[in-house]
Amino acid sequence: MGSPRSSGSTRGSRRRRWASLLGATALAVTAGGALAAPAAAASNVDFATHCIPPAIAGLPPIDGTTTAKITADNTSPQVGDTVTVTYTVVTPAASNPTDLALPADIMTPTGKVALGGAQTGSVTVTGPRQNPPVPGRGAFPSFSMTGTFTVTTPGAITLSPGDYNIHTSYILELDTPCTVTNPPAPVSETVTAADNPPANTRAISLASASGSPGAAVAVTGSGFTAGATVTLAGRSASAQTADTATVTADAQGGISGSLVVSDLTTTGVVAYEGGAWSSDLGAGPVAYVVIDDQPVPEGSQKVTTTVRAGTLSMAQAGDAVQLSAVDFGQGGASTGALQTVTVKDFRGGPAGWSLTGKVTDFSGPGAKIDAGKLSWTPACTTKAGSPSTCQAGSAGTVGAAGATLASTPDGTATGGEFTTGAQLSLDVPSFTPPGSYAGVLTLTLT
Repeated sequence: MGSPRSSGSTRGSRRRRWASLLGATALAVTAGGALAAPAAAASNVDFATHCIPPAIAGLPPIDGTTTAKITADNTSPQVGDTVTVTYTVVTPAASNPTDLALPADIMTPTGKVALGGAQTGSVTVTGPRQNPPVPGRGAFPSFSMTGTFTVTTPGAITLSPGDYNIHTSYILELDTPCTVTNPPAPVSETVTAADNPPANTRAISLASASGSPGAAVAVTGSGFTAGATVTLAGRSASAQTADTATVTADAQGGISGSLVVSDLTTTGVVAYEGGAWSSDLGAGPVAYVVIDDQPVPEGSQKVTTTVRAGTLSMAQAGDAVQLSAVDFGQGGASTGALQTVTVKDFRGGPAGWSLTGKVTDFSGPGAKIDAGKLSWTPACTTKAGSPSTCQAGSAGTVGAAGATLASTPDGTATGGEFTTGAQLSLDVPSFTPPGSYAGVLTLTLT
């Protein structure tokens, strides 16, 4: 009697095992039905779906309807920005085909978001291994997947749900891919990208850094608009003096002329297009000092000395940063501190400085973490006695486009020593493959 009971128990165990396996991996697609008309942006859309259950389930391919929604964290980006998209399958084209309830957290979704319009391609999206228990014969739950793309073209970029796959980790590791029957699926969201304004490449140089009152200084420059009228002007800190002249840019955008400088308070020279100074259409200021060389009274002696201008420089405490580890399946913030950077501004002119940083994608074993996942919280201190005061940049994303770590403004007298750094945080996706990931953070001082 022992043997038959053992045999019966084994057969029952096998039946439960196969029923469990079937329920965990085979997607029973709901009946087809008519598709809804294309929806407006940022709304749910329906599309026909063709799903292929795992071969072990013994079910043929089944066609049904998926309801999904695509959202973007920034619908008005600029070219070069990183946009995060979320693909939510509101109603999967599937339900539990068995009477057996399925446990929680056995499903890991992946998928694609189709880009159209001004920029074409696809965005890979992934979701966490997370789902509520599914009752027997119950509908599969909604799930969300996220991914990022970099805007490369200005204009309206459409986002449509694409193919998706449900990977199940219950007894066996199996996949159930579901493809869009008639791609592309309807548009669910539209991102309108603006072109970045052209970089200001205007620059000037002076033939001399100083002169007597009323002396003319030769000014040359490049990067101006061909044929534009360019104003040359003296600057006293942030204010313009009465010393001005105009020149015309040649066909290559070059300028050449001279400016008579008489104002004893002059600390620099600028050049600009238009009716008034603009950092977008101007160059400078370049340091210039008016030397008061008036003769001394009889019986007096004029004593002079020279303070030589230095350079703008920076030094790092080190060139490696180790962020904290995160767990596979959990992900989250990998944190650390930027190596301290010391800035020395010994130029002695009216110009401030800006220290910016940008980072590459973090490459690892067969995967990467997008540069847009790195953010920082900058800090900056000023050495006592420095003419300028250091200002820390705003906390936020560093990314490939870059961000400001620290700066000082233009002023009547600028310079000093400054120490700056930042707390770093890399948002690691939950199911990033285990291994070491490295990116390069480049700092630029201007």
